[in-house]
Amino acid sequence: MSGSLTDTQLQQYERDGVLFPIPVLSSEEASRYLQFSNELEAHFGEHPTPAEMNQMQVHFRWAYDLVTHPKVLDAVEGVLGPNIVAWACALFSKGPHTAHFISWHQDGTYWNLDSTQVATAWIALSKSSVANGCMRVVPGSQTMDIQQHADTYVDDNLLSRGQEIEVDVDEADAVNVVLQPGEMSLHHVRIIHGSNCNGSDEKRVGYVIRYVTPEVRQHGARLQAILARGQDDFDHFDFVDPPLPDRDFAGAVEDMKESARQAVASVMQDSSAT
Repeated sequence: MSGSLTDTQLQQYERDGVLFPIPVLSSEEASRYLQFSNELEAHFGEHPTPAEMNQMQVHFRWAYDLVTHPKVLDAVEGVLGPNIVAWACALFSKGPHTAHFISWHQDGTYWNLDSTQVATAWIALSKSSVANGCMRVVPGSQTMDIQQHADTYVDDNLLSRGQEIEVDVDEADAVNVVLQPGEMSLHHVRIIHGSNCNGSDEKRVGYVIRYVTPEVRQHGARLQAILARGQDDFDHFDFVDPPLPDRDFAGAVEDMKESARQAVASVMQDSSAT
C-alpha cells in the first residue's frame, strides 16, 4: 500500500490499532489552526462540546484545508488506500482545570457505518499530555468485536451520549497518546479508548477527523462529506466543494450548527433499526 507510512509503522498499526506520533504540521501551521479553532470556540461560549464543534470542515476553509492537508492524507493513505473520504470532524477541547473526560468506548458501536475501513486522525493543535488529559488507548483491543455499551449521559463526559463500554478495562493495559503540537495519531474504529480530565494550567485542543473509504456506507441520513483524495465509484456521500476563504463568518457558523445537528442525530440513531 502506498502513502508515507513505513512497513514498520503499518505493522505497528495492524498490531496495536494505533500509531503515534506522526508529524504532519509545522509549528507555525499548528499555531495558525489553533488560533482559528479558538476563535470559533469563543463564538459558542466558554466550554463548547464536541457535538457543537462539529463538521466545521464543510463551512470553514481553514478546516477544509486541514482535513485535506497532504501530510495528513499521506499517512491516512497508508492505512486506507488511495481513495479517501473525510466523513466527519470534531474539535475535542479541554480547558485548564476542567472536569471534562471521555469514557472508555469503541467508536464503531455508534457510528452506523457498515465497515471497519475507517481511521481516525487525532491532530494535536496544542500539546496533548498526561497532565492535560491526552487520549488513552488499549493497544490490540481493535481485534475485539464491538462490545456492549451503556449510554450514561454523565455530566462532563464529552461524548454525545456518555457512551461507556460495559467490560472491565485494566488501566495498566492503557497507553497514553502523548503528542506535541502538529503531531497526529491514527487509531482503528474498534479500539477501546478514552481520556481523563485536564488537571493542568494549559488548554488541550485536538482536531479529530474520521476518514473512510468510498465504499463504506452509513445507515440512515447521508451526511455531507469531502472527497479528500482519489475517486468515488459508490455515491454513498454528498460531497461538497471547498468553502470560500472569505465566506461570511456568522453565516458559516449558522450552517455549521445545522450540519452538527444532523451529524449528532445520525450518531443518536439506533443502528439496529436501520
